[in-house]
Amino acid sequence: MSHVDLSRVFEYYHKYINLAINDDLKTALEKHQIELSSFLKDIPKKKWNYKYAEGKWSIKEVVQHIIDAERIFTYRALCFARKDHTPLPSFDENTFAANSKADDRSKKDLLKELKIVQSSSAQMFDSFDDEQLNQSGIASEKPTYVKGIAYIVFGHALHHKDILEERYLK
Repeated sequence: MSHVDLSRVFEYYHKYINLAINDDLKTALEKHQIELSSFLKDIPKKKWNYKYAEGKWSIKEVVQHIIDAERIFTYRALCFARKDHTPLPSFDENTFAANSKADDRSKKDLLKELKIVQSSSAQMFDSFDDEQLNQSGIASEKPTYVKGIAYIVFGHALHHKDILEERYLK
């Protein structure tokens, strides 16, 4: 069940999928709900407004971005699983971040929302059968499919965890 057909996913997303691909989907769902939240809880509250350079996002904005992106990716997966073939638009992550007002939120509130979103995503992906996991569609003008999106969601979160470790916490 862990096999993801990379030929069905736009190459840009392969870097995310490759971060999560070592696990079968059920294991990835479980790890997704634990790894990032555990890591974020350990970051001191006083660091959450930190930006490692001018024009970069704060840790709060990174967390909000992970939440927003997961919602968008899972919406795409839901549409495709339900055989809605309407092409779905891309989203501008920088516009989302600039308008998120994440820096006005508390660490506790962001962690609570992240946990709820991740739990909801896990429930949705876990509910899909093989036929639904293999449904495809167009998002951001590129073909993709549901199972690939599941791994994109998990890998995207891991990608940002790595960035936080390397650029924000060293």
